[in-house]
Amino acid sequence: MESQEIGKNAAVQKLRDWDNEAVAEVIEFRGETTVVVPQQHLVRAAKFLASEPSLRFTFLSDLTTVDRFPMEPRFEVNYHLLSIERVLRLRLRVRVTGPEPSVPTVTSVWPTANWHERESFDLFGIRFHGHPDLRRILMPDDWEGYPLRKDYPVEGFR
Repeated sequence: MESQEIGKNAAVQKLRDWDNEAVAEVIEFRGETTVVVPQQHLVRAAKFLASEPSLRFTFLSDLTTVDRFPMEPRFEVNYHLLSIERVLRLRLRVRVTGPEPSVPTVTSVWPTANWHERESFDLFGIRFHGHPDLRRILMPDDWEGYPLRKDYPVEGFR
């Protein structure tokens, strides 16, 4: 476990050394490291983490969205990364504001982001600009609204 902690801190340090503006905040909680990245640096930071030889976060294991309604920024998009070679985990977080939340896609870095981003779009309404095929994946095409938003009516729209 110690080597993983050292590796995580090294990943954060390498990211900061590469571009300090790509790291807005670092959160350590229960042995997990989260790096909050400004939206405009997300794709560049993702490419760096995936390609840096000493890190190689080549696997996006999951992408999750959190709705913090009524707080602003309302949404958080979390990217759970894994370096299989180095046995390291890291979470990237992007905070999203506005009535029409949008984040750049990372499908060019991690192809597995395709369906994860579609799910987040389908259930939370997060638009991933640049996504190759952003459409509903779970809900019917004619579904109104985004059912996992905290302000979505419990019984649906009537």
